[in-house]
Amino acid sequence: MGELNAGDVTAVGDTAAAVTRPLEVTLLRHGEPMGGRRYRGDGVDDPLSELGWRQMWSALEFKGPWASVVTSPMRRAREFAEAYAGRNNLPLRVEAGLREIGMGEWEGRSPSEVAASDPAGYAAYYADPARGLPVGAEPLDAFYARVGSALDALDGPTPILVVAHAGVVRVALAHALEGSLAAMMRVKVPYAGLSRLTRDARGWTCTRTPEPDGRSESWTRGRVSAWISRGVTRAATCVCPKSSAP
Repeated sequence: MGELNAGDVTAVGDTAAAVTRPLEVTLLRHGEPMGGRRYRGDGVDDPLSELGWRQMWSALEFKGPWASVVTSPMRRAREFAEAYAGRNNLPLRVEAGLREIGMGEWEGRSPSEVAASDPAGYAAYYADPARGLPVGAEPLDAFYARVGSALDALDGPTPILVVAHAGVVRVALAHALEGSLAAMMRVKVPYAGLSRLTRDARGWTCTRTPEPDGRSESWTRGRVSAWISRGVTRAATCVCPKSSAP
């Protein structure tokens, strides 16, 4: 089965305003950054590694076309967005609300360093990322609000390619589908992972990118709520559940 369009699924719930033409948004996480495995929020601005550049170009091969590009201001997202928009002669907008969540005292530190110096905090974070953020991290309600505002403000030429971060992608999906951020924290968003949202007059639909066998899957608000209530988690490029943290 080919990719599902917004018209193929009836969304549950109403959108705040009628939309005459569906707004199609593709969310692209940045590729691998330089600097090795460490916590990168909005305080560490590493550029992409060579592998990271290849991952992102590969992710968009045979995808699109897009009418415009919106990006986080952070180098690991912005520099690729600039290159892609320039190569394809697309309008580009840098959106500050799409930067990654601040990770406080853990910024720039590796997981092994944190586990050694703060074993209790490390264990708390991985037991419940929604409540176990490190000291000095950006409050989740503030992160949710700014990403949600940036998502709601998207308009103009469609489809739109949004280049951002794993935390931003999770919050965007939860915000659009009124889902639980606690559940979304358990969803894997790989480097250069693609997710897709479509908004029409009936609300939002999340469409996964095709699996290797060519299939795709569409999730609407009602299906997301049922998915969460069963307590199911899945490791996928894009799976959409519901409520409050990245």
